[in-house]
Amino acid sequence: MRGSITGGMMVSRKTISRRTVLRGIGTTLALPLLDSMVPALSAQRKTAAAPIRRFGVVYTPNGMVMRVWTPEKEGAGFEFTPTLKPLEPYRDKILVLTGLSSKPPANSPAGAAAGVHARASTRFLTHVIPKRAQGSEISAGISSDQIAAQELAKHTQLGSLELAIEGRDFAGSCDAGYSCAYTNTISWRTANAPLPMENDPRAVFERLFGDGGSVDASARMARIKADRSILDSVMERVSDLGRVLGPKDKAKLGEYLDSLRDIERRIQKAEEQNATNVNVTVDQPAGIPSVYEDHARLMFDMQVLAYQTDLTRVITFMIARELSGRSYPQIGVAESHHPISHHLNDPAKLASLARINVHHTSLFSYYLDRLKSTPDGDGSLLDSVMIVYGAGMADSNLHAPSGLPVLVVGGGGGTLSGGRHIKYPLDTPLANLNLALLDKLGVPVGSMGDSTGKLELLAL
Repeated sequence: MRGSITGGMMVSRKTISRRTVLRGIGTTLALPLLDSMVPALSAQRKTAAAPIRRFGVVYTPNGMVMRVWTPEKEGAGFEFTPTLKPLEPYRDKILVLTGLSSKPPANSPAGAAAGVHARASTRFLTHVIPKRAQGSEISAGISSDQIAAQELAKHTQLGSLELAIEGRDFAGSCDAGYSCAYTNTISWRTANAPLPMENDPRAVFERLFGDGGSVDASARMARIKADRSILDSVMERVSDLGRVLGPKDKAKLGEYLDSLRDIERRIQKAEEQNATNVNVTVDQPAGIPSVYEDHARLMFDMQVLAYQTDLTRVITFMIARELSGRSYPQIGVAESHHPISHHLNDPAKLASLARINVHHTSLFSYYLDRLKSTPDGDGSLLDSVMIVYGAGMADSNLHAPSGLPVLVVGGGGGTLSGGRHIKYPLDTPLANLNLALLDKLGVPVGSMGDSTGKLELLAL
């Protein structure tokens, strides 16, 4: 390899493009950020590229038990309440925001407060009151994730990912008079185009690392029967690339491919179990683990991989949908989530709902650990992301749209200062938060829905 002597050091003229991919049989595999992708002279001069900023949303349904969510103290000395306790290891990357609201503005038309669950999920990112309608008449507004995706897609292969745990087959489990589209998604490409949320990790993996097309269930099962990893066809290319990488990059590439293989193995195992387990209903899509926690962690792993390879910088994820009837017997909650959320202040039901809330934050903690342990530039993926975690209603018994439970997690590429509980005046529009985050992503917009200005104090 030819090079030049600069400052007494040999500096290679050859670098690997950030867009380098490994092409194999039926697959195109993106690479994580390697040292070799940073121009040598720039690296020597310590002129690092601007940090990549990524945006994520993790949505929880059916409200929250607010008394065990909300810290009493403001500022850096806030305590981690029972629901937030699983997130305590990430204190320095967490902003607890209280006082935000998504209730309809005072000048809203009559009936704007109807469809409480449809309104909760739809307004969380659009801040627009959903139209009472079915079928093609549905209408809301473009969501903040899609505003970000329109700009950030210039840098990635995929504009955004929309993911969920629960599927879309919930006929009759929606607000009366409102399309199920309102409760099945939080992402809207346009006012009339809700985006479907993918809940099959196999399909997500194929979208990220396969041929980019949709593959039906029979094709996915045929792949399992053939017992061949989709990564096998690129191993020879990896070996060729490894010969031109330094030791640090070789180790990083090896760890990355190991993580891909581990996820592929887990997806295949889930498909095998679902194909042979007589207790699995015939309607359950192949590739979805039968255990809720395994499914959630696998979907979080998909998100880490998508960010790590820079295939997308925008991801939304519903850990469950509004009106979800899922029960959680594994944590001692045999009743369905939505009925329990109408607790009527019954202590037993409140305790069950609180267990569900903390179970969700425990799963979210797994995601934060994966982000923190994944290198990205000079830091980790947790340093580069800004993730909104929260619900579209507060007290579920009242369907309260005021004082929402909201966290902002991550470093935002140096634009956020965590470790604080910030109290805003009650009924500060939630839209103001999304305005501020879009601004920090480099995608400024003048207004959204009922916004009154950008939320302040997110950075010191």
